[in-house]
Amino acid sequence: MLVDFNTLPEESRVWIYQANRSFSDEELSEIKEKLDIFIENWTAHGSDLQSGYTIEYKRFIVIALNQNLNNATGCSIDASVHFIQQLEKDYNVDLMDKMNVSYKQGEYVAHKTLIDFRKMAKDKAVSKNTIVFNNMVNNIAEFKENWEVPASESWHSRFLK
Repeated sequence: MLVDFNTLPEESRVWIYQANRSFSDEELSEIKEKLDIFIENWTAHGSDLQSGYTIEYKRFIVIALNQNLNNATGCSIDASVHFIQQLEKDYNVDLMDKMNVSYKQGEYVAHKTLIDFRKMAKDKAVSKNTIVFNNMVNNIAEFKENWEVPASESWHSRFLK
């Protein structure tokens, strides 16, 4: 059951998929249509899952699930992963690689492999004040408070001295 992302409870579980490039406006329109259909029909053992999504910076797909009503099951999580994998194929984009880092350079969102990010940290091209995207957040409250943070306040801090 598709609902507005902003109406979901703060404790709703989130999954964040970061693209290795920005989506075009046309791609975003298509992806939103596909997300609407997927989430409207997303179930766990036949029960509707109250879910919503947001797309941030034309590259982060954030799906949220109100677990107060129904929890995602192995099968429903598998269905969402398959949906995201299909988007990867349809748009020739990487959404599932957790070994990539996105961070802000001014208002621009940059994307690097973890190896390149570590090298940039060593070379002082990024600092503890660099705004990074912590895609490890678990719920909407954490997403709002701890998703866009200085690298010093995220797991990225281990690469900075």
